[in-house]
Amino acid sequence: MVNLSQLSGNGQFFGEAVAGADTSRGGASGTRAIPALSSFSAGMGRAIRIAPMAARVFLPFLVPALLGLAFFPVSARAGEEYYTSKEPSRDGTGKVYMGREISQTVSSHAISWLERRDREGEEKPSLVLEHLDLKPTDVIADIGAGSGYFSILLAPLVPEGRVIAQDIQQEMLDFVEGRKKLSATPNVETLLGTPEDTRLPEGEVDLAILVDAYHEFSHPREMMESIVKGLAPGGRVVFVEYRGEDPTVPIKPLHKMTVKQISAEMAVVGLEFVEVRDFLPIQHFLVFRKPGNTPAK
Repeated sequence: MVNLSQLSGNGQFFGEAVAGADTSRGGASGTRAIPALSSFSAGMGRAIRIAPMAARVFLPFLVPALLGLAFFPVSARAGEEYYTSKEPSRDGTGKVYMGREISQTVSSHAISWLERRDREGEEKPSLVLEHLDLKPTDVIADIGAGSGYFSILLAPLVPEGRVIAQDIQQEMLDFVEGRKKLSATPNVETLLGTPEDTRLPEGEVDLAILVDAYHEFSHPREMMESIVKGLAPGGRVVFVEYRGEDPTVPIKPLHKMTVKQISAEMAVVGLEFVEVRDFLPIQHFLVFRKPGNTPAK
């Protein structure tokens, strides 16, 4: 919150800027500085003696601005009421959502890890594809697509649909565009979002998939609300996250999630829990659904 007394210096600055102004109307050449903001808000009835010309120039802008600050203090950004803060732990940001500290993000420098050759052996992404129950016409949003590893694999499964590779890092999307050309998958399109908004087309997405990405969102509430907005009625959200309940999973704690935690965070944005399938070696496969009937295609 802005401390109004801290702004008093600005009021004096404006007064000094116009003090001594030579005007052609009124002949005043010396004026008093505008009172401190605290005095201004406490005593609106007292005259502010500045040169008439300066008054006409500054006051139409200054007074509304000061009144706005007085009656509508600057607060946290919209949506920040969902979050609290703490001393950051190792690999954490210190930002807490529904009792969970949000992890640090993986940058574009991690592309080599995302594209590692032994990923199939370690995580079985081919099994993920088999369990998605896709239709050829589906529109899929790969949220936090990173290098586009899953986007490129998904594209042939929806030949009459499309895959939206969404990320907030342009470097990642540039890499996806390169892979798209090499793999000849024209039904993959890239979409740059923000930390608070996926920018998905409203009501068009049949399936949103998030692979080891959700735990890194700096604004999970806002991001999920934008995903729900992008889903068609009956559209699904699939999370693939390392199992937080299992201490033997060799992943840093903040980069894992439990079924209980994910379910609670999805409930507050209006998604219905469908099922959890644990067919993967070290990850959960969770399915949620947006209420409504899936339109026929």
